[in-house]
Amino acid sequence: MTMKKLLIISWAVSAAFLASCGGGSDVKDNRQVFRFNELGDVSSLDPAMSGSFENNWAINQLYNGLVEMDEELNVQPCIATKWNVSDDGMTYTFTLRQDVVFHDDPQFPGGKGRKVVAEDFVYSFTRLFDKKISNASTLVDVIDYDGTDVHKGFEAVNDSVFVVQLTRPFKPFLGILTMKYFSVVPKEVVAFYGDDFKLHPCGTGPFKLKAWLEDTRLDLERNPSYFKKDENGIQLPYLDIVSVSFIRDPDAAFMQFMAGDLDMLSGIDAINKEKVLQADGQLKPKMADKYILQSAEFLKTDYLGINVDPKGTFSTESPLQTKLIRQAVNYAINRDQIVRFRRSNLGTPAVSGFIPPSMHAYDPTKLKGYRYDPDKARELLDMAHFPGGKGLPPIVLSTTGSYLDIAEEIRQQLADVGIKVEVEIMTPVAFTSAVADGKVMCFRKSWIGDYPDPENFMSLFYTKHWSPAGANYTHFTHSEFDRLYERCLSEQNDSARSELFLRMEQILVEEAPVVPLYYDRVVRLVQKNITGLPVDPTNMINLERVKKN
Repeated sequence: MTMKKLLIISWAVSAAFLASCGGGSDVKDNRQVFRFNELGDVSSLDPAMSGSFENNWAINQLYNGLVEMDEELNVQPCIATKWNVSDDGMTYTFTLRQDVVFHDDPQFPGGKGRKVVAEDFVYSFTRLFDKKISNASTLVDVIDYDGTDVHKGFEAVNDSVFVVQLTRPFKPFLGILTMKYFSVVPKEVVAFYGDDFKLHPCGTGPFKLKAWLEDTRLDLERNPSYFKKDENGIQLPYLDIVSVSFIRDPDAAFMQFMAGDLDMLSGIDAINKEKVLQADGQLKPKMADKYILQSAEFLKTDYLGINVDPKGTFSTESPLQTKLIRQAVNYAINRDQIVRFRRSNLGTPAVSGFIPPSMHAYDPTKLKGYRYDPDKARELLDMAHFPGGKGLPPIVLSTTGSYLDIAEEIRQQLADVGIKVEVEIMTPVAFTSAVADGKVMCFRKSWIGDYPDPENFMSLFYTKHWSPAGANYTHFTHSEFDRLYERCLSEQNDSARSELFLRMEQILVEEAPVVPLYYDRVVRLVQKNITGLPVDPTNMINLERVKKN
């Protein structure tokens, strides 16, 4: 019997159980069932493939790593109780808890989950260097690992001490370790399931897999052996079941939420803005009586990327190869209008660079970005010898159907100053591939910080990160920018690093390979009987302390 058939049978049993819980009441057997809908796709439950937001939130319920992030983006202990960083910033020594066990699995003796030891982290980290298994290669390249005794990168000193050796000091490293890629997995379980481990997860997290029917439903159940307790000594989590549906139609999912069959909707695209929100982005009074609107700054910048590769596909036909035109585009876009009318005021116009407000390097008093100035845009067109846009070839803006409204808004705004735009709608798969391969002239995209450090946002413009190998989708290259970026990697002083980021941002403003549109916000609509659901700038869904009252 195939693994997928086993999962389907398991899902059928789970569905029968959930039906017995009585719809949204969850009271027939006194179990607490938390339900929400995911508009996207969960493709893998293997931490080594936790790159997407959808995979990430699911994996967060199933796995733990050495450290984790709190709501203020501070690194906190998790499986590691403490750590020490050497004076040269290159050696990290972690002391592990002794009460953490893996979920039960038939591959363990007696089917009972065994204790986590330092050697499990050695195995888990090693997997991340295999590009056939993981897409975390740019995150681990600072670790001094090549599989030899000279460059082994990490080692288990004993069961409770794990050491990581870097090739150079790297200030964001602890933040990187909070990412789900660096969760601990058991070698014997991974070896048994092979490629199917993504369908048969085994971690240490607050929940374990109950059933998964891909694209239909994902059900998790409480891990009775979870190592965390609350302030009163009560073992976490409080919930018994987490049941996730994958309804693609946001209106259909919204109706289920209104009927009380879902406990949470996540993301502005999942919410019927006209029905729920006022013009200022707050809940309408009648809705505020029934629901909770969670909103917070998000480590996310939405932007237009410009292909500036002088030898690329559009090196001769793109008007955006000219810096004056790129600057004119930046001045011609009314970001306030986009946020007000297309985002229901849930966001902040990106007029202060690419790094979002929740980062310590964000400083609107020091960085002068682009504000709406159509007269300045027209002046720049004149300077580029295209008065009123006369003779200027059209810009092709590529996007997906989900962002057609914003693309059309931008097309109209640029037309007002004489810049013609043709909007190209692509499927998500085709769009992702075309952007990575440099096959689009201009594209609408967003960047969510993988870890809470400004370096992560500046990494999109580093020459050595050119796509498809890295995330430099604009193919921007600038020797001074690269020099400053490389300095920020090893600089340990926060004030000095902030100055480096400011100088990098000033280069981006001048060269304009990107058009920052808005800094996004985390948005969730939650039923009023839900408590304990934290919200933070990473938009990580953490359910270990959630209760249904």
